[in-house]
Amino acid sequence: MTLPKRSTFGIIERMSGSSYLPPGWPPQVRPPGTPGWERTATGYLLDCCPPEFRGYPVLRRHPVVLARFAARYVAGQCETAQDGLAEIRTGLPRSVPPEVVTEAVEAWLEQAAHLLRVRRSVRLVEDALRGKEFVAQL
Repeated sequence: MTLPKRSTFGIIERMSGSSYLPPGWPPQVRPPGTPGWERTATGYLLDCCPPEFRGYPVLRRHPVVLARFAARYVAGQCETAQDGLAEIRTGLPRSVPPEVVTEAVEAWLEQAAHLLRVRRSVRLVEDALRGKEFVAQL
């Protein structure tokens, strides 16, 4: 049996650090419960946010708060990508050739897919910071 310990942020972690990581877990973030994992989670979340977020001490001291900020910021980017895609399809055809519209649509679709992956990763990190343990499902 693995004994739990409390992290500096009040989250119960497994001392073994051998927890299951679900698909979408960011590779630059150590598994929950391993030494320094919250530091790598903070770095990852800050990288998902605008640079000025690094200037707020509360975000650096409280990873759960940072995770909430990052989740909202990435969600806003996802919405913007969808709006941008709609705008490209309706507003550009009068200004550029059809092949340029197609290329622009493909760029927005690629960006939207990337943002959805980031949104999932941020959500997983936030869940782990809140104490969720991931279990492999058969």
